[in-house]
Amino acid sequence: MAAYVLRRLLYGIPILLGITVVTFLLFHVVGGDPARMLAGKMATPEKLAEIRHELGTDRPMFEQYLEFLRQTVTFDFGRSWQEKRPVGELIVAGLAPSLSLAVPAFFLETVLALALALYCAFYRGSFVDRSIVVAAVAGISIPSLAYIIFGQYFLAYEWKMFPIFGYAPLPGGVAFLLLPMVIWVLLGLGSEVRFYRAVMLEEIQQDYVRTAAAKGLPTGRILFRHVLKNALIPVITRVVISIPFLMLGSLLIELFFGIPGLGNMTVEALNRSDFPVVKAFVVIGSVLYILFSILTDVLYAWADPRVRLR
Repeated sequence: MAAYVLRRLLYGIPILLGITVVTFLLFHVVGGDPARMLAGKMATPEKLAEIRHELGTDRPMFEQYLEFLRQTVTFDFGRSWQEKRPVGELIVAGLAPSLSLAVPAFFLETVLALALALYCAFYRGSFVDRSIVVAAVAGISIPSLAYIIFGQYFLAYEWKMFPIFGYAPLPGGVAFLLLPMVIWVLLGLGSEVRFYRAVMLEEIQQDYVRTAAAKGLPTGRILFRHVLKNALIPVITRVVISIPFLMLGSLLIELFFGIPGLGNMTVEALNRSDFPVVKAFVVIGSVLYILFSILTDVLYAWADPRVRLR
C-alpha cells in the first residue's frame, strides 16, 4: 500500500503543475491589470508603474511564474494585494468560520440523505418513496439564491426565527449559523438522496438481502449492517471527495449571511483580482483534492477486503 500511495503522490505532481499553469495564465491573460484596480481610474502612469513594481507584475512573465511555483512548493503565498496582510494569516482567520458552518451542515446532510435513501430503497415504489423523490427533484431545481432569499426574508425577517445577518465565534454564535446550516442541508439534500437511493436500490436487490430477510433478521440490521456496509464504496467516494471543498464553505451562503469565512474571502478576492489569495486557494484546494482522492482508494481497501492496492 505504501508503494501505491507514493506512486499516486508522484502522479499528482504533473497535475498540480498543470493547475498552476492554467491559474497563472487565466489571471495574467484574462484577469486584467491589478495595478489599475488598486490605483483607480484616475491614476497617473507613474503611480501605475510604482504599484506594478510593488506587486512584481512588471517583471517578465516567466519570472513571475517561477515565483508562483516557489510559493506553491513552500505554501508561502506572500501578502494580499488588497488587505496588505500575509495570505496565510487571512486563511487561518477565515478557516474557523467556514468549518463551523460546513462541518456540522455536511455531517447532517450526509446522515439525512443516507437515512432517507435507505428508507426509499426499502419501500421502493411506495407513495412515500415517490413523494421523497419528487421533493428531491424539486429541491434540486430551485436555485440556491431562492433558498437564501426565502430564508432571510420569511424565516429571519418576518417570523424572527433566526438572525438575518452576522457572525460570532462558537459557541456563542450558534444562532447566526443555524439558518445557513438549514439552507446548506436543503441545497444538497436532493442530489444526495437521489444518488444514495440509486446506490441502495442496486444493493438491496441482491440475493443476500432476500436471504437475510427470509432468515428473519430485523429490518434495521439488514439495512444498516448489510446493505449500507456493502454499499460503502460509492458512499465513501461521494463523502471523502467532498471533504476538501468544505474548506471553502459555501460561497453564496457566506457572502449573503456575512460569515467571514474562506468562501466569502474567495468571492472578494475574485472581484478585486487579489491574485495571491486566489492562487493560495487554488493550490491548497488542488493539493487537498489529490490527497483525499488517494485517501478514498485507501478506504476502499478498508471497506472491501477484496480490493487490493498495487
